[in-house]
Amino acid sequence: MVSVGRKLPAFKLPDQDGRMVASSDLLGQRCVIYFYPKDFTPGCTRQADEFTTHHKEFEKRKIAIVGISPDDEASHKKFCAKMGIPYALLADKDHAVASKFGVWGKKKFMGREYMGVNRTTFLADAGGAVVRIFEKVKPAGHAKEVLAHFEAAG
Repeated sequence: MVSVGRKLPAFKLPDQDGRMVASSDLLGQRCVIYFYPKDFTPGCTRQADEFTTHHKEFEKRKIAIVGISPDDEASHKKFCAKMGIPYALLADKDHAVASKFGVWGKKKFMGREYMGVNRTTFLADAGGAVVRIFEKVKPAGHAKEVLAHFEAAG
């Protein structure tokens, strides 16, 4: 389980263009790693749109954004094209990375239980240490909430 003060778990996943992205690629800059359930669903679309809207503000502060879901590269590519997403979406098809981060688990929807990604965001410093974890994320306003944390932290 990932916790504040500990290093991000090591991972390596393909992005929407099939390029491999490793956790080590994020070192040297602050970063946002957000886990979301599925491309093209209302909440996930809202969350991606908000990070896209504020992307330039994150860039200006040298903060990388990475989204991770169990969708494959082709789905991510379509999602990025439709939504104009300028940052990497990583394909965690076997949910191994979500499991490492502790965000793969039981969910309930309309009385049905199933396994899936629990919407969670991890913020890390330039050394790869986790500085904040947002659990049970509400997509509306989340990008601003993340920016506010980084601004308060300096």
